Amino acid sequence: MNKRYNFHPVKILGTGTFLPGNPLTIEDVDKVLGKIDKLPGKLSKWLERTRSLFEQMLEVESYYFAIDPATRAFTEDNITMSVKAARKALERAKIKPSEIDFIAYGSAHQDQMPTASVRIQEKLGIEKCAEISIHSNCTSAYKALMVASDFIKMGRYKTALVLSSNISSSELRAEYYNPEKITKEQLFLRYFLSDGAGAVLLQADNKNERKGFYIEETTTESIGGLKPSAMYNQRPAYWMNPMEEYKSGKHHLSQMFSDELRNHFFENGSSIFYAGLKRMLNTYQIDTSKIKYFQVDFPSKHISELVLDECTKLGINPKSFYTKMSTLGYVGPPMAFFSLDKIINEENISSGDIILSFVTEVSKFMQAGFTCQYY
Repeated sequence: MNKRYNFHPVKILGTGTFLPGNPLTIEDVDKVLGKIDKLPGKLSKWLERTRSLFEQMLEVESYYFAIDPATRAFTEDNITMSVKAARKALERAKIKPSEIDFIAYGSAHQDQMPTASVRIQEKLGIEKCAEISIHSNCTSAYKALMVASDFIKMGRYKTALVLSSNISSSELRAEYYNPEKITKEQLFLRYFLSDGAGAVLLQADNKNERKGFYIEETTTESIGGLKPSAMYNQRPAYWMNPMEEYKSGKHHLSQMFSDELRNHFFENGSSIFYAGLKRMLNTYQIDTSKIKYFQVDFPSKHISELVLDECTKLGINPKSFYTKMSTLGYVGPPMAFFSLDKIINEENISSGDIILSFVTEVSKFMQAGFTCQYY
């Protein structure tokens, strides 16, 4: 027997973010993450020559790492950061953790058992709820939001906690690397990734009053089926002997950059970001004249400027472009929630205004987006 669903508006009750430690400059990165000794001579010289170029190319003013600058010991992990962001969202929403009946967690990737969503549930003291963990690089936060929003919309759950966290520093510390196997593509990542967590509380508006911020449309797609992975490690799909993994360097996180990444990011005269965003706008018939804030977070000034120039062709006002990456570093998946939190709590917005967020990640060129409207 088919079940008929009554679709409920999905209201944002509250948002919260957490950044570990104090803001750091690019000069502090090697001090806190540790200098990688025994680099091959050519690679060491390349790093010295290009470190200043990273600052110009990325325009990141502040970094945050869950590492004690003095002892270089970890101060947080993905779970503790998520819980701290969640508690801020709960405080703003003025609800108790026991009212949450669904948790959706998104992170870049995870090897932990049990999974993060149930660990967060435990730390918040929630005896019983549904939960899901999604690991899909920078689209994971969007996918967690999509799942939670759809579940609430159809009436499956009433109140959802959506979370995303990223502790990049754990893969960037000097001790993590095998210096004999390190490459330029792996060193580059140390100068724009940051740690942090974001949370969004959603609830079904059963009264249908439409007062506040509401999630309207969500979308996701993968267009990288025939493209090479541009952000990756080389681990196989099974557990390796840890020593063999270290010796081979298969655990190292890598990303293409410069011309190599650009070649895969642009096709048929435009960026894949532009093409994906255009599909979203057309599919959901989004009125671009109502877009007050367009969240765009690219860890590269060059690509960001090209994409933003393209998006004006879609009728998006250039003045709507919104990013906080320069002051936060690139925290990866939670970035969407950080920008949303800033807009909701710090920016001016009027009834009918739309917040649009869209992302292209490069591990396999997955894309995702959402719109939020204020009433």
